[in-house]
Amino acid sequence: YIQRIMNEETGQSELTRAIDVTKDQSYFLFATTQDQLDFLRFPLGGWTKDITRTHADRLGLTNAAKPDSQDICFVPNGDYASVVKKIRPDAARSGNIVHMDGRVVGQHEGVIHYTVGQRKGLGIGGGVTENNDPLYVVGIDAVNANVIVGPKDALARNIVHIKDCNWLDSATELDVTVKLRSMTRAAPARLVKHDNGKATLYLEDAQYGISPGQAAVCYAGDRVIGGGWIYKTDIKKAAEAA
Repeated sequence: YIQRIMNEETGQSELTRAIDVTKDQSYFLFATTQDQLDFLRFPLGGWTKDITRTHADRLGLTNAAKPDSQDICFVPNGDYASVVKKIRPDAARSGNIVHMDGRVVGQHEGVIHYTVGQRKGLGIGGGVTENNDPLYVVGIDAVNANVIVGPKDALARNIVHIKDCNWLDSATELDVTVKLRSMTRAAPARLVKHDNGKATLYLEDAQYGISPGQAAVCYAGDRVIGGGWIYKTDIKKAAEAA
């Protein structure tokens, strides 16, 4: 569910969000190159899912009423950890859950079960913080098998560094909105491209739970500008910016 639209002024094809925003898959296709886009066609991008089902039923397709899939097709029962374990067995080794202040506050059965921003399922009892404030995963040290936890404020980031970028726009700097996870709302940012296949995103407002390894996909309106893979995040506070 994505659209390819021809820009009559430039003569170039553009990648844009699907009409049905609830099914839009543009986040996952940011790496589509201009050469590929010139040949690709996305016939479902201009339809809602209801219209797609109507046509499927009219054509007698057996899956016309099949429930929507919410998981990756090759991951049985949504068990992502087992798939990662087969590829990277070392990611399943047990280790410590460590507070930002250095205290070991628990143990875990593999960093594959955690992601930055996670709050539930940490398996940490009460009394870790003075007021029993909730703790979040704020970092993962895969080399030492440590899961780092801390308060929500520690998740705030307003600078995002991305690599292995693919761009469908030639401007070196521009204002965009950026999706930092597939299901999050796009946030306003200033995009600055670099010559080494990397780029930096300066977010208008700090975001929480930005995780290295996720894609950062940039948009100008509904048009996909491109994106890259998050490898580092920073926070610049107002006083520092001034």
